[in-house]
Amino acid sequence: MSGPPQSADLPARAPGYIVGAAYDWLFFLAPPLLALGLGWSISGTDFSDLAFQWWDWEMTWAGLLIGIFIHAHLVLVFARSHGNRDIFARHKLRFLLVPVALYVAMLSSNWVIYIGSVVATFWDVYHSGMQTFGFGRIYDAKAGNDPKIGRSLDWGLNQLLYAGPIVAGAVMLDHFEDFTEFEQMGVYFFSEIPVWMEGNQRYLSYAILGLGAVYLLYYLYSYWRLHRDGHAISWQKVFLYTSTGGVSLYAWGFNSWGEAFFIMNFFHALQYFGLVWAMEKKNMEKTLRIDGTRIGKWLTLAVFLCLPLLYGTWVQYMDPGIHMLWAISLVVSLMHFWYDGFVWSVQKQQV
Repeated sequence: MSGPPQSADLPARAPGYIVGAAYDWLFFLAPPLLALGLGWSISGTDFSDLAFQWWDWEMTWAGLLIGIFIHAHLVLVFARSHGNRDIFARHKLRFLLVPVALYVAMLSSNWVIYIGSVVATFWDVYHSGMQTFGFGRIYDAKAGNDPKIGRSLDWGLNQLLYAGPIVAGAVMLDHFEDFTEFEQMGVYFFSEIPVWMEGNQRYLSYAILGLGAVYLLYYLYSYWRLHRDGHAISWQKVFLYTSTGGVSLYAWGFNSWGEAFFIMNFFHALQYFGLVWAMEKKNMEKTLRIDGTRIGKWLTLAVFLCLPLLYGTWVQYMDPGIHMLWAISLVVSLMHFWYDGFVWSVQKQQV
């Protein structure tokens, strides 16, 4: 699971907010609707549709920039894992040995790299829903509620609102076609999965709509009972879940503007940048040994932005046909999902 850090890590802020009202609205609450507006504004424009030559690739500006942003936020997790001395000291083996072992395995076997590619696609779906879940749980705790109450309800809601529209919607095949990569190993069995999904999507959609409607009613009824028993309403959480769910349903479900991947990945990455900066800027200043200096914050911010964006640019430049390079970006992606899971995880003893 992924989500924001435990409450003990968070400084005292304005009531109901994680960092502060302005910061939260800019980086946590407004991004889904902001991304939806951006997706609408670039749809049908040269920025989104006109291809140009980027080294050896044909790219659009929208595709290039969102690709850079996606990979920048993926590598940013290392600021929290390896850059935070306290966390690094607790988990040295998984931080040092696991990525190296995984990279060697990918270079040694094409099976590992293709399996890793498919796993990354679907882990990303789960991880993205859990990020919104985590924010909501923090907001619930900030409202004065017991953080253990309502966890399973919120978990189910966020998986339904994020994964449901993918399976039932317009971009389902874009996610499942990764299984065709196994054809390069001479194995065609997995290629039947996207074919089966496409042929049966109508029935899957009916099932998701039916079960989803029942779950939404159960969710609302359960929280009505909790509120009746004294559970406070966090309007920040209500707004975040409602807006994120609506954007997910519209983008993944219908993709009317053809910008679903831009919309969903933009707000997810922006939220993560905002989260890591709020939680790790002091640690980064100490690591860079410029804490307490007049320009320390601004130098740290420059490093915080430039290094991940340079990495993202490199990934967009590199040739994925070169397995030793593709494996690097894939290891970073998988480590992002895994590290984010236990570093930011909202555990029962946390928020």
